[in-house]
Amino acid sequence: MSDTAHGITTGAVARRLGVSPTTVRSWDQRYGIGPAARVDGRHRRWSPADVAMLEEMCRLTASGVPPAEAARAAQQVRTGAETAVDVPPARTGRAGPGSGLPLGDVRQECRGLARAAVRLDAPAMERLLREVLAEHGLVTAWEEVMAPTLHAVGRKWESSDDRYVEVEHLLSWHVSTALRRAASTGPAIASPTAPVVLACVPAEQHTLPLEALAAGLAERGLPTRMFGAAVPAEALDAAVRRSGPAAVALWSQARSTADHALARHVATTAFGVRGARTAPLVLLAGPGWLGRPPAPGTVRPTGLREAIGVISRLYGGPAGDAAG
Repeated sequence: MSDTAHGITTGAVARRLGVSPTTVRSWDQRYGIGPAARVDGRHRRWSPADVAMLEEMCRLTASGVPPAEAARAAQQVRTGAETAVDVPPARTGRAGPGSGLPLGDVRQECRGLARAAVRLDAPAMERLLREVLAEHGLVTAWEEVMAPTLHAVGRKWESSDDRYVEVEHLLSWHVSTALRRAASTGPAIASPTAPVVLACVPAEQHTLPLEALAAGLAERGLPTRMFGAAVPAEALDAAVRRSGPAAVALWSQARSTADHALARHVATTAFGVRGARTAPLVLLAGPGWLGRPPAPGTVRPTGLREAIGVISRLYGGPAGDAAG
């Protein structure tokens, strides 16, 4: 008889639920949330009924039910009985199974990451992010897993009286770590080569989209200079003049932070020797720039994939050089 006939392994069920194998084993040891049978009396193998029990455990704990109480209720799922549990109601949105977040129709990996984030399961988040980057590549990982999960956490936080702030902080830190790790594994960058300057406009604090762009460019061996959040206009001007970039990506999350005058100034900032002076292409990155047509010398990419393609062409790469 195959292993599948006996049930699935702890590692497989952990990947399915978006938790770490350690969490699954801990639930078994602490609360008796274990498989009904074991292969050779030792190895855990999880049947469909066992998995349904764990899914209920995930749903309840993600909704704020204490683990011990959630375990008692989840065990009834396997036996077919029902136990009344006081689950805190969701404030808004339609949550994905077990996540407690308004995810909608998303990849399974996105749901797994959301479950891990809500439970503050750092090992599971790190493992899931490594796996999705390795399997799908940076662009897909960002656009279809990382960004949707971050947006869902943000919406939940905004509608829940400042709850889930700890979830957003921990998730953001792990996403940032994964992106920087991806950037560090790119090919060697030719030097000297005009870099790409990455900066948030002066009132903007959201840096993760720029970190994703930095990682995507590093994958292609393109040089970047990351200046981070809320870069003052004077500092941005100095950075452009001193580094002589081929492009400048300015991130604005909201219209209230979009500084169109600053973008026009950067697009007309010339540098280089007399007779061969040039100005950078300015990428208006982020939803804050919507509502106005791009000024001369600026472009507004629709997402990470397009931004990488636009910049790649400046270095002689193909328009579609944003695979993954």
